[in-house]
Amino acid sequence: MISYVIVGSGYRSEYFARVAAAHPDLFRAVYLCRSPEKAALMTARTGLLATVSAEECLAFGPDFAVVAVDRGHIAQVTAEWARRGVPVVCETPAGATLEEMNMLWELSREGAKIVCCEQYHRHPVLAAGFDAVARGDIGDPVSAYLSLVHDYHAASLLRRMLLTAGEGYTMLGERRAARAAATDSRYGAILDGSEAAEERTVLHIEYASGKTAVYDFAPLQYRSFLRARRLTVRGARGEWSDRVILRLGADGAPRRDFLMPELPAKYRCLDTQSLRDIRKTWQSELFLDTVQDEYAIASILLDTADYIAGGPCPYPLWEALDDAYFWLLADRAVQTPWQPVIAEKMPWHA
Repeated sequence: MISYVIVGSGYRSEYFARVAAAHPDLFRAVYLCRSPEKAALMTARTGLLATVSAEECLAFGPDFAVVAVDRGHIAQVTAEWARRGVPVVCETPAGATLEEMNMLWELSREGAKIVCCEQYHRHPVLAAGFDAVARGDIGDPVSAYLSLVHDYHAASLLRRMLLTAGEGYTMLGERRAARAAATDSRYGAILDGSEAAEERTVLHIEYASGKTAVYDFAPLQYRSFLRARRLTVRGARGEWSDRVILRLGADGAPRRDFLMPELPAKYRCLDTQSLRDIRKTWQSELFLDTVQDEYAIASILLDTADYIAGGPCPYPLWEALDDAYFWLLADRAVQTPWQPVIAEKMPWHA
């Protein structure tokens, strides 16, 4: 049984609560909240014990702490728990400033175990595509287009799409505001025909190897019936486009593979009927839904327990810091439209 304390009480924290509720044979959790009122609310919403006392949480005997606070405080709270000697799974981004990123890196060098809960590459549909790229099904990937997730999440996916781990890059871009129909939200569909701001960021990235990527995203895409989310990765011998792999077969003839993923054996304990329905039903569009999110998060929690016991880190801190650094550079790039912004060598690149 894996035990963890959830530090925070916002929207993202409830993912970790639902994971514990869905798999009571694997996980148990307790909330640490800022106030008695918030603790009572989280118990009512999730059914988990909630407290305002860190000592009570430590008495719970957690294997690790999950830091799910707002991104302006993630690094600080992660450091607080790491300095207590408790391994930490922190939400994204790992840090909001270079000072915070360097602080976390130093803590890790001193022995702190810090895992970032970057989950998108573990969505079964995306994981199947990354496996195809890693196998060389499309040849060496040379260019990518990503309109799927924002900022630091995009950095994580682009690294796997183009196999550019550790490479430097130059970034140019802009951000433009427009209007678009609002059709969906966290709380349900919007059917009144109203419009919302659509603030779109477009970046062009050239890596040291000469590989290139285009990032094109507006937050409205997360919840919209009128804005698709998509990706493309191109190599000399094929292309990954959303849920299709186009490639050359061993006989030189073209092949078309439809991504119909299966869960790795290690994670079959996390399977649900909803996940099975997603995997066995092919559709052309990419839908990164809550069901896959919660599976991916649960798989990270399983791997974190193995990491604490001496196994590999499920998401190395250097990657999480690189993701957050990409986010800072993207913001800098759109402040000076289409002027080059160069990624510098950071301490975690050594």
